[in-house]
Amino acid sequence: MIEANTRAFRLATLALCLGSAMIFANLHVVQSLLPTLALQFHLTELQASWSLTITILTLGLSLLVYGPLSDAIGRKPIMVVTMAGAVLVTLALSQVESYASLLLLRGLQGFFLGGLPAIAIAYMGDEFSRKAVVLAVGVYISANSLGGVTGRLLGGFVGEHFGWAAAFGAVGVLSALVLVAFVWLLPKSQHFQPKPLHPLHIAQDMGGHLRNPVLLAAFLMAGGNFMIFLNQYSYITFVLAAAPYHLSPHALGLLFLTYLSGTLAAAFSGRVTQYFSAPVGMALGILCLMGGSLLTLIPSLSAIVWGFMVSSFGFFLTHSLASSWVSHHALKARASASSLYLVFYYMGASVGGFLLAPFWAWQGWLGIILGSLLVYSLTLACSLWLYAKNNTFDKRVSVSPS
Repeated sequence: MIEANTRAFRLATLALCLGSAMIFANLHVVQSLLPTLALQFHLTELQASWSLTITILTLGLSLLVYGPLSDAIGRKPIMVVTMAGAVLVTLALSQVESYASLLLLRGLQGFFLGGLPAIAIAYMGDEFSRKAVVLAVGVYISANSLGGVTGRLLGGFVGEHFGWAAAFGAVGVLSALVLVAFVWLLPKSQHFQPKPLHPLHIAQDMGGHLRNPVLLAAFLMAGGNFMIFLNQYSYITFVLAAAPYHLSPHALGLLFLTYLSGTLAAAFSGRVTQYFSAPVGMALGILCLMGGSLLTLIPSLSAIVWGFMVSSFGFFLTHSLASSWVSHHALKARASASSLYLVFYYMGASVGGFLLAPFWAWQGWLGIILGSLLVYSLTLACSLWLYAKNNTFDKRVSVSPS
């Protein structure tokens, strides 16, 4: 097994982090370009957001395919093939001339982008010692957010100076270099044990998770929070690109640096559980999401930036605690429970733009915040229900005979 702080550990962790950063850079490169795409193709705000929505949708659906497939045929080959597919599609995106073609390729790109997120932690579980897994997963999750920030910054900078198509070309070339490094750095699997595919067993496991109310509440919380958090970033780009702010695509890309407070929150989440139960920590994170959203109503660029920093901290705090909660409370088939959590997570994000569109048409950014608070109230209720359920369980355990 690969032990922590060895050369093999550093190389494998570096490879997975680079791959993760590449995936999320490709996923989010369009977000700072949404106003530019709307202007170029004469689109509404909702139509422009489809370029992100469709990619998230197909990525989420692909998670149901790659996890079981990798159990049968291996980890690294699927990661390499899907990353290569993503590179080719990204380069092809730099050559499209119609929005319909862009959407088609973004959908295909999302399916390829799901390969690494579905398999990376399973690879660690196969090849790393328990201590090494704990260390590597924390670094890997940080790379997710850093990749998203990088893609948005690169998209905004290149898009402003060379056009939106060049942004895809730049990300595609960078992704190709990352793919070469990934193939070279990541060790071949040494401890992988193939398992036959049993679709019926997989469906039974998924059905069992969905019938478990403790897991279902966490799934709904994940989908609801990401539904609002990600799409607030999409709609705010239209606010900041218009009067009185008139921010350029490059400046809009800088807004996504607020994600870095989420990196801090993910690292901080483990300490929260030393003082509070996980559901209390989730509730505190959702309260941060609500407070940060309200802060963006102040008509000041600095207030909007601070609002998104608070929201980012709250989102990643809740996300880290909820994903751990699912892993700890799945009665069996924990890998499929975690996959199902991510499916809800990405499916929520994919429908958020449609859900918020009527609120945007009604009251603009104020409408977005009102719609956001409505959904956050529901996810807050889920966290409080989990708190009550957890306390009931603890009391039962404490009075049971030893």
